[in-house]
Amino acid sequence: MWGGRFAEGPAAVMREINASIPFDKRMWRQDLAGSRAHVAMLGATGIVGVDDAAAIAAGLDVVAAGYEADGVPDDLSLEDIHMLTEARLADAIGSTAGRLHTARSRNDQVATDFRLWVRDAIDQVDAALDGLQDALLTRAEEHADSVMPGFTHLQSAQPVTLGHHLMAYHEMTRRDRSRFADARARLNECPLGSAALAGTGFPIDRHATARALGFDRPTRNSLDSVSDRDFALDYLAAASACSLHLSRLAEEFVLWTSQPFGFVALSDQWSTGSSIMPQKRNPDAAELVRGHAGRIAGCLVALTVTMKGLPLAYSKDMQDDKPPVFEAHDLLALSIAAMTGMVASATFRTARMRQVAEAGFSTATDLADWLVREAGLPFREAHHVTGRAVKAAEDRGEALHDLPLDVLTAIDPRIDARVYDVLSVDASVASRTSFGGTAPANVRAAIARARAAIDTGGTA
Repeated sequence: MWGGRFAEGPAAVMREINASIPFDKRMWRQDLAGSRAHVAMLGATGIVGVDDAAAIAAGLDVVAAGYEADGVPDDLSLEDIHMLTEARLADAIGSTAGRLHTARSRNDQVATDFRLWVRDAIDQVDAALDGLQDALLTRAEEHADSVMPGFTHLQSAQPVTLGHHLMAYHEMTRRDRSRFADARARLNECPLGSAALAGTGFPIDRHATARALGFDRPTRNSLDSVSDRDFALDYLAAASACSLHLSRLAEEFVLWTSQPFGFVALSDQWSTGSSIMPQKRNPDAAELVRGHAGRIAGCLVALTVTMKGLPLAYSKDMQDDKPPVFEAHDLLALSIAAMTGMVASATFRTARMRQVAEAGFSTATDLADWLVREAGLPFREAHHVTGRAVKAAEDRGEALHDLPLDVLTAIDPRIDARVYDVLSVDASVASRTSFGGTAPANVRAAIARARAAIDTGGTA
């Protein structure tokens, strides 16, 4: 490739450290797509003769068929997918293959390929998240009325419904999809034609290649075009946020499947056993999703640190831009698929959830609110009175709703029998009718809005 300038070949270690074909071969479809668009433009503008352009296009089809049939070999002597494809093209059509690289550099070529790959990755993630949202909606609809304890600090706080809890993750997933959509919109500009860093003197048509590859427009600055990797950082940032949400849901499944909670039973498909303890059903899939989040965040940090000090335009450090993106994408795809399967197939033990919700004085806030509404107490005073009621219930080993009225009136004579209308967990969740609250009617309305958004082509 650069034999005219160098008298000797590279050392063996140099050949190995310099080669990216073991990982960038994943971009062979994108590389061929970019080459097809480029040669079509070269032929249309007369930069390359029509016959040569046609021969190159046919040769690229031969190369593609070879990759499909046999895979892409790790030929370190050819460094990367771009040079491997050019060598395969030369094998197919001879020296005419050398005209393909007219008016382009590997710098704009790899920037284009990588944008195409990330764009495809975003589309795959979006489709997978759509499936996760559907699973969450389906299970939330089943459990719009199922009472469970809501927690703060992992302490019983107020009763909520399982449907409301699952819809919280639906909302997180909706935002995740919006972040990926934003990243896709920003990256959808085409670097092809920027050449090495300064553009080219050939009369190319960058708008034509951008259209052919499905980009909105060409990039505006050739230096920025070949040195920009913030589209990859955008992808990794969105992937990290998404993986954190998946990790939180996975952690809840780990807790909920433990015997002290007993809220969920995972299906055999998403559980493992122990080599020594026959009784064990381990939530390994959820634990791995939780672990993957750390690795995905690490990928974001890795590329951020790689890019932080690079001057314009291209530096060889940027060859290391792809492994963290590829790794994060693979881990995220596995995590989404695993969580979708777990949500869809889990058996929620709603009787146990209700039992725990009733046991933790979780309707204490309802008592305080009743004192404000019905007895006219300032909330801080009502809070104090309710605290005394909770202490009395705790001392007697009873739930709030089981406290005798004379015990409550001894604490504060303004309490009367109507208070029992708000002290059950069902009454508590039914009362939370503020927009976004846990009332079953609210949950069903939220599900209906989400399904309507899907029906109209939105992201729920």
